[in-house]
Amino acid sequence: MWVRYPRTSHLPWSPGATADDVRLADLGGLVGREVVVTEKLDGENTTLYRDGVHARSLDSAHHPSRAWVKALHGAVAARIPVGWRVCGENLYARHSLAYDDLDSWFYAFSVWDGDRCLGWDETVRFARRLGVPVPRVLWRGVFDERAVRGLRLDLNRHEGYVVRTVDGFERAAFGHRVAKWVRRDHVRTDQHWMLGPVVPNGRGAAGALWDVRAGLAVDVPGLVAAVGAGDAEAVARLDLPDRDGDSRLAGVLAALLHEVPRARLLPRLAAMGMPLARRVADLVGLSRVLHRAFPDDERRAGLVRLAVAADLGVLHAVARAVARADDERDQVAWSALHAEESGLLGADPLGWLRSGLREAVGVGDVGDRCWAHAREAFADGRVHTVEEAAALTWRWRDGRFPRLVAMCGPAGSGKSTFVRGLAGVDHVVSLDDLRAARGARADQRANGDVLREGLRRLDVALARGGTVVWDATSLNRPQRSVLRDVADRHGALVTHAVPVVDEETAARRNAGREHRVPADVVAAQWARFSPPYPGEAHRTWYVDRDATVADVAGSVGGEA
Repeated sequence: MWVRYPRTSHLPWSPGATADDVRLADLGGLVGREVVVTEKLDGENTTLYRDGVHARSLDSAHHPSRAWVKALHGAVAARIPVGWRVCGENLYARHSLAYDDLDSWFYAFSVWDGDRCLGWDETVRFARRLGVPVPRVLWRGVFDERAVRGLRLDLNRHEGYVVRTVDGFERAAFGHRVAKWVRRDHVRTDQHWMLGPVVPNGRGAAGALWDVRAGLAVDVPGLVAAVGAGDAEAVARLDLPDRDGDSRLAGVLAALLHEVPRARLLPRLAAMGMPLARRVADLVGLSRVLHRAFPDDERRAGLVRLAVAADLGVLHAVARAVARADDERDQVAWSALHAEESGLLGADPLGWLRSGLREAVGVGDVGDRCWAHAREAFADGRVHTVEEAAALTWRWRDGRFPRLVAMCGPAGSGKSTFVRGLAGVDHVVSLDDLRAARGARADQRANGDVLREGLRRLDVALARGGTVVWDATSLNRPQRSVLRDVADRHGALVTHAVPVVDEETAARRNAGREHRVPADVVAAQWARFSPPYPGEAHRTWYVDRDATVADVAGSVGGEA
């Protein structure tokens, strides 16, 4: 059943309300609740269903400005559940405001399951999977009339804002949970926009990225403009499985950027969101693994471990697209046959085990330690059901195991800054501090002795229990495996913490430090740096420039 979008009340202080508009006289539906304030966009209210699309009027006729959103609907309709509707703004045609840097010509602002409006966070997740953006968030917090009134907009570029509760609500409560502020005289054209020629609004570089997420045609020149030069021929060869949202975009970007080193690719794409950047970087690095021969009797276990780090369906597609020789393509095809036989080519082949174990043991450190143990046992063929996995992980249930957080990154990447902000740390083993005790923090000449002393201290600290931080570069897998050997002796939960920063920023930070590491040493560290893959530790934290964990891989509470 198609449903007309409700009228949105004006906030009491909205200057754009006319005599025909409805004003929200009682703010009781907002007071005391967490709200989100988003930019109000100047377009045409439009609703997408699985079986159709309409503007605010249910019988809206054809208009040239609606052609693009109908094409978008054709790409995404199959991903809208029956009985759901996606409400948003069709911004293809210019109305009163001219936009020149839109992410898309359609922004979703609410998603409905029947008469229930989804919560804001659920809306954002669904919209991203669907492949459409949401309006820009201007403010979020427990409703504060003074703070909301104090928002300042550029009235030549912004029509207004919308306030809604973060929690979902029933349709009957819409009038109390959603309200808008609109600029005075917000319609500033002499004739209605539908009566004149259609003037398209402009999209920015991100438009090509959102087209890929939505399943529209891949605009390779647009992608290159958004992310820099890449291998357009590899993108043309790419034959992705049925994926949507960031899963599809990650595959396309991995094919385009497969020649960029992982350590540089991750910070290069971080502005698009750490989860996407991590996915692309891991696809780039692991695609080369599939070009090499692998013992068939170990192949299933290896593929399960790869599935912890990447979507195997997308990974095999990227590996095929970037292969340079027939023998590499043959290896990818053989691997894909084994993965299909093992049921690992779906979008989330281990999801049943992760979600079942999460329900059995919960989330947090205990859940993550159990999940790490269970997925290894599944890879080795020792468990086949959730019940078997839950039974196998009993020894970790009391949480009385030590925690090791191992920093991974070159000098100047922000490791020590992150460590200083960590709560609940019982002991820090810093190789810089050990060097300082020998005479100079930046002296790299006695690294062997310093490492041995550090490992001894790590062993002692883990035996005492609690949370221990290893503050060192841990640049590559062999260096990290030494730490893992020590941690495994104590049954510790191992977390790799990876500061995501570009080489130039790290070099600038290092140059400004009191105890600078020589520039040639830092350059050599970057040449050797291979960021850890998910699954190399029990879980992995990806740390942004603000020393905040922006993404987590390997957690039982996550989706991948």
